[in-house]
Amino acid sequence: MLSSETKQRIRLALWFLLAIATARAGYIFYQRHQDRVAVEKQHQARNVGYSNPDYYVSPKKLYPYDLKSARQLTQQPEWVKEGYRYTYYPYDPASKRVQFGHDAGLLGPIEKVSITDVVTATAPTGAQKRQVMAVFQKDGNKYAVPIGYEAEGEYKIYSDEMFYIEDPHQLYKHWPADVWQAVEQHQVKPGMNEMQAVFAIGMGRPDAGSSSDEKTVHYPNGGKPLVVVYHGDKAAEIKPDSAGS
Repeated sequence: MLSSETKQRIRLALWFLLAIATARAGYIFYQRHQDRVAVEKQHQARNVGYSNPDYYVSPKKLYPYDLKSARQLTQQPEWVKEGYRYTYYPYDPASKRVQFGHDAGLLGPIEKVSITDVVTATAPTGAQKRQVMAVFQKDGNKYAVPIGYEAEGEYKIYSDEMFYIEDPHQLYKHWPADVWQAVEQHQVKPGMNEMQAVFAIGMGRPDAGSSSDEKTVHYPNGGKPLVVVYHGDKAAEIKPDSAGS
């Protein structure tokens, strides 16, 4: 006969396994729902007949919800969506420590990154939260970049907002060769749209009150700030940004 204590332990173990299975099923349902939404948006765009082919592109996402699912990032290379936004830090694989006190740099525009591991680390500030860090190698050294955080067992991971998991050159292969040449040279040319500019020179900050007809965007551009004025989503004026220097 099983003792009452043993029975209680078995019940707790079964409840724990049920909770894990329920969470996993919920995640799978959510992921499939998001995939269906993406396909529906593509169909809607085609039905509306958007003239910009970029609207038909629906990059794949991983929807990570914990450390294990975030390690899907190690299964393929990634490309940075917005350059000069995300700071990375030296990482010591022997001690598994992130040197938060020493910024190593900013991930560049559509920089290709090969993530080798995903770990948690405690930053000097915000001790209530553990940072979720993606570890990668660059120029023979190991670095780590924050991709989310964990607090009280709950994870918030935003790697889908940070990285493409498909080659942008294939996703946007409809762009003309001269646009891709400008992107590779980290230059914005007249006629390029806002997404193409982000690919070329990284994140931008639009002026307050900008409209879709005319928008002014300031780009840090890795220490060489530029300001671009768009007319109808096409770059019309490109000049050094004295306000950002």
